[in-house]
Amino acid sequence: MFQSVRKIALCVLSLLLGQLLFAPDGAHAYPDQPIKIIVTFPPGGSSDIVIRALQPLLSEDLRQPIVIENRAGAGGNIGIGAVAQAAPDGYMIGVAAAGVLTVNPHLNRAAMSFDPAKDLVPITLLAEIPFVLVASQKSNLSSVAEVVAAARARPDLSIGHGGNGTAMHLTSVLFNQKAGVSIPLVAYRGTAPAAVDVLAGHIPLAVLDIPASQQLIRDGKLKALGVSAAKRVVFLPDVPPLSEMGLNGFESVGWFGVVAPAGTPPDIVRRLNAAFVKALKDPAAIEKIRVLGAEPAPSSSEDFAKFIRAEGTKWGALITAFGLKGE
Repeated sequence: MFQSVRKIALCVLSLLLGQLLFAPDGAHAYPDQPIKIIVTFPPGGSSDIVIRALQPLLSEDLRQPIVIENRAGAGGNIGIGAVAQAAPDGYMIGVAAAGVLTVNPHLNRAAMSFDPAKDLVPITLLAEIPFVLVASQKSNLSSVAEVVAAARARPDLSIGHGGNGTAMHLTSVLFNQKAGVSIPLVAYRGTAPAAVDVLAGHIPLAVLDIPASQQLIRDGKLKALGVSAAKRVVFLPDVPPLSEMGLNGFESVGWFGVVAPAGTPPDIVRRLNAAFVKALKDPAAIEKIRVLGAEPAPSSSEDFAKFIRAEGTKWGALITAFGLKGE
C-alpha cells in the first residue's frame, strides 16, 4: 500500500517538474493576477472604445481580469508616464497614441517625465485612423487642385485643425509642404469645434478625423477632397488619397498602440502581444473598431518598434523644419 502511494506521489511530482521545465518561458507564472491597462484619454474616446472592445477577449485569453483606468491629460504624458515608472512585470501597461510616442518628444521634451525610446517597450500597434481634408459646402472648392490654385490667389483661405501639436495639425502642415503652399492654419480645441466651423462656412477647409466627419460627408454636408492614408479607406471608398491628387508620397494617419515599462521580460511581451493580436483579429472586435472609422492594425513588438522610430523621424523632421510648437 505504502509503495503504491509513494509511486503515485513520485509520478505526480515528475509530471509537475516536467511542466515547469518544458512550459514556455514564464507561461506557468504569468499572468497570475489582474492586469491594468492605462488609457490616456477620457472614456468615450477612440482608444478607450477600442480597448474596451478587446477587454473581454483579452480577459478570456489571459485568464485574468483586465482593469481599464483612464488617466487623461498633458497629451498622454501623465498616463504613459505612470506606465513608464511601473514595475516591469506586465501588470501595468498602457495605450499610447502617436503624439506621446513620436510628437511630444520633439514639441516639448522638457515637459515629459520619461523618454519613450528608453523607458517603454512596444507590445503591438492597435489601430490606425486616417484623416480627411474637407471643404465647406459654402466654398467654391471641390478639389485639391482648386485648393492649391486658390492658395496662390486668395489671402482669406485657411485650414482648420484639432489643435497645435495634434496629428491633424501635422497633417495640415504636411499638406502645405507637399502642395508647395502656405495656407494659414487655424487651431481649434479638438475636432468637434473645427467640424462645426467648416460646416457653418466660417472656415473654408479643415483636416478632420474620419469618426467626426464621415457622416457629414455621406449626408452631403461637407465635401471630401482627399484622405490622408496612402490608399483608399473602407469608410470613404469614393474619396481618393491625397497622394493620388498631386501630393506624391503623402501619408499621415492617427494611431495608437500598447506599451509596457522598459525591462518587461521578453516572454511576457510575447504573451501580451499574442493576446492582443488574437483579439484584434476577432470578427466582432473588428466590426466594433471599424464603426469608429478606425482600422485594426495588429503587429509584432519588433514591427511596432520600427514603426515608432520611423514616425518619430518623419514628424521630428517636419516639426524642426517648420519650427512648430505644442500647446
